[in-house]
Amino acid sequence: MDAQTYPAKATPKSLRTRARILDAAMRLFAQVGYHAATNALIADASRLTRGAMLYHFATREELVEAAVAHIELERAKLFEQAAAAPPALGVDAAEHAIDAYWALLHETPFVAFAELEAAARTEPMLKARLADAQSAFDRAQVGSRFGAIIQAGDDPRSQTSRDLGRFLLEGLAKGAMTYDEADRRERLMAVVKRAVRMLNRKGDIQELWSE
Repeated sequence: MDAQTYPAKATPKSLRTRARILDAAMRLFAQVGYHAATNALIADASRLTRGAMLYHFATREELVEAAVAHIELERAKLFEQAAAAPPALGVDAAEHAIDAYWALLHETPFVAFAELEAAARTEPMLKARLADAQSAFDRAQVGSRFGAIIQAGDDPRSQTSRDLGRFLLEGLAKGAMTYDEADRRERLMAVVKRAVRMLNRKGDIQELWSE
């Protein structure tokens, strides 16, 4: 049986409470991690008793399923906002897209989702709940919205340029540089931008490394 996603009485008040719970869950997943963000802690952050939260989400599974959908919706909203903002005059579209996605990766919905993906490696229930959201993000949201930011086509070469930029940035966001962080990140970002531009056949860049 599928998890119930709305309380029996979906009144305006109950929906507002539900939204407050899901916002709290997203924030806590990002701040303290999936396992530390217990239902009791989420209830406290939502200014609810544990019993009151059970009215909206009777099980951890129901809360997680709803939280994943909520986080995915918030990521989509941020992507739409980024795609609607064109690059500044004189700024290359590919570089603008990379900077825009790098900024998105540090927003709460993206940090929360990355935490869920990490936790899902050892949590079968969470892995199952994430699968559809991961697929939708990969196929539609990153494909079309990041494409709109970068102003590239849908051919394999353009898709590869998006994938290159996306996965390098996601890895960089999750990585831990223990020294010279600012300088190393700046150099990596410059190389990523050159590589994406080269794949998109933009400009006259011939080498990834620039002295």
